[in-house]
Amino acid sequence: MKLVTAREMQNLDRLAVEEYSIPGIVLMENASKAVADVAVWMLDKCEVNSIIVVCGKGNNGGDGFGAARWLASYGYDVKVMFVGDDLDVVQGDAAIELNMLLSAGVDVVCVADEEALFVAEVDLQNADLIIDAMLGTGFEGELRGNYKKLCQIINDCETKVLAVDVPTGVNADKGTVADDAIRADATVTMALVKCGMLQYPAREFVGELHIAEIGMPQNMLDNCNSKKYLLTPEIISRLLPIRSRNAHKGDAGRVVVVAGSPGFIGAAALCSKSAVKAGAGLVSLLSPESSAALLAIKLDEEMVHALDEDINCELTPSAIEDILDKVSGADVLAIGPGLGTGKRTMAAVREVLLQIDKPVVIDADALTALKDHTYVLNEMAAPKVLTPHPGEFARLTGLSIEEINSNRVELAAKFAERWNAVVVLKGAATVIGCPNGTVYVNTTGCEAMATGGSGDVLTGIIASLAGQGISLQEAALCGVYLHGVAGELAANDSIGLAAGEITQCLPRALQLAKEDSNTEELVCNHALKVLE
Repeated sequence: MKLVTAREMQNLDRLAVEEYSIPGIVLMENASKAVADVAVWMLDKCEVNSIIVVCGKGNNGGDGFGAARWLASYGYDVKVMFVGDDLDVVQGDAAIELNMLLSAGVDVVCVADEEALFVAEVDLQNADLIIDAMLGTGFEGELRGNYKKLCQIINDCETKVLAVDVPTGVNADKGTVADDAIRADATVTMALVKCGMLQYPAREFVGELHIAEIGMPQNMLDNCNSKKYLLTPEIISRLLPIRSRNAHKGDAGRVVVVAGSPGFIGAAALCSKSAVKAGAGLVSLLSPESSAALLAIKLDEEMVHALDEDINCELTPSAIEDILDKVSGADVLAIGPGLGTGKRTMAAVREVLLQIDKPVVIDADALTALKDHTYVLNEMAAPKVLTPHPGEFARLTGLSIEEINSNRVELAAKFAERWNAVVVLKGAATVIGCPNGTVYVNTTGCEAMATGGSGDVLTGIIASLAGQGISLQEAALCGVYLHGVAGELAANDSIGLAAGEITQCLPRALQLAKEDSNTEELVCNHALKVLE
């Protein structure tokens, strides 16, 4: 499923009208009916069924005018409020919808002064459903004037809220929100999901997301210029490796993990264990000598090898040679979890990355080794996946965490191209940028996964899948998705999750993905409902 920016959606609207000869009012009418149908669904168990639609002057308001007319024709008690004092400012298709609404006998009340706001507040508090059709995908910045005041009133009500296309005050591209932005219970977005709606904090304001098919030709949507996609079960089921029934362990992927140091052996154990549970046939864990003995006792299925270290427990030049030797017989390398950040270890990591030619997953302390040394990424011969959280990404890019979290999709794509790497920018929602400019947004996972070691598990999953015969990019996409599904299964709608429990649920997550289960089942916390 493609994701779009507000500008890309505007271009599609224009293309539908100019090149596919679909009148704009037809698209708006279809959008309006979709909003009305979701409103009916939300009011299913309500006895009174009083609806207030709050409209702005643009096309978002036009969708609201149309929805109000449809709902009135269904027999609901509908009131319409307009933000402003002059209906004549409504133009284009929105004006056509407004005139049809007025002709149908539905009054529109202008909200422009304090007295009107007071009356509106009373009415809004007594409604069974509020439809927010004030500001749409073109919004950015902060709310002002009566838009801000009405948003405050609506948010203070206990009434359910349905937003049209995007809640007022939410940036559809970046996922940022203005002060007092509408917190909707559900949102009907038109044709395609806007990429910012899947990022936090916007995702908390969108509520349950419905996608309205408004009559745009499918081939036009499929061929639009956007290179942004939502990760879905359909994508993952096509990418996952298929294992022959007569396969042996050597066929199932040989993974080398370089991880662990005194005090951080848990990261190494979680990473290597998740590689096993994600299906790797053979997993070798290489760890500094002072850690290896403990890891050998802790682990059963993984082969633990000790790396030479100096008196400070840092890797030596002979450790580099040992790593390169072990990787030469493997399919993929995962490096970094709990490895330590001493100068000699960091230098050793960079040297390994420059010399290997096997696919590599770079995480945690190995990412720290690249701070001020990102030239290594462009000099590497090996395909690579980077798995930074926002703090690590900030160290690599020189940007602030705030800048990163307010523009995750664009930045993941930018630096994936710059470094010729797959960039897995972890967080909610995790974004995967690819070297060709394609970006994927993942919505599996839950808040319980905010626990130490969760990222180490992800690194092991990606390495495991890459060792099983799919490309590193495909492994990153599948790994991120499965990591989230396993986390949801392990959490079971509660918190207090331990990272190792995610690992234990990987086989079930793999089974569900291979069965190509529907999106609503797997994306438990952000179900996408498509209106036909």
